[in-house]
Amino acid sequence: MTTIPAIAGSLNDQQRVVFYAQMSAIQKDEVVGVLLALFLGGFGAHHFYLRRNGLGILYLLFFWTGITAILGVIECFFMPGRVRQYNAEQAALLAASLQSVATGTTAAVSSAPPVTVNCTSCGAPLVAGVRFCSRCGAPVPRN
Repeated sequence: MTTIPAIAGSLNDQQRVVFYAQMSAIQKDEVVGVLLALFLGGFGAHHFYLRRNGLGILYLLFFWTGITAILGVIECFFMPGRVRQYNAEQAALLAASLQSVATGTTAAVSSAPPVTVNCTSCGAPLVAGVRFCSRCGAPVPRN
């Protein structure tokens, strides 16, 4: 797994500034993930935190059994690794979109959708198909 500084190292100075500004807005904290899994794991809060909504809903459906609470306690030990993986995936997606904007290529990056517009509220570059800005949370108008 690559680290965030390693991913940012492939960017120029201007891209790196934008990268770190946007990454600070979207990255998740390991301690929060562990605490959510430990105390609210029975309700799937730790899955919602990492945008795994399907698993979160599944935990909500079965929280009354108590099994999800036990799983939440067990999963709190795996949360730091999952949060690091989530952050690395977000960093790779963000770096790829910044590089595709800088080079003007959209087909060269197959793992990440190209950035097509900027947010009307904060000016942040947006990935195609998003409904909300990852920096400020403003809704993105549909075309």
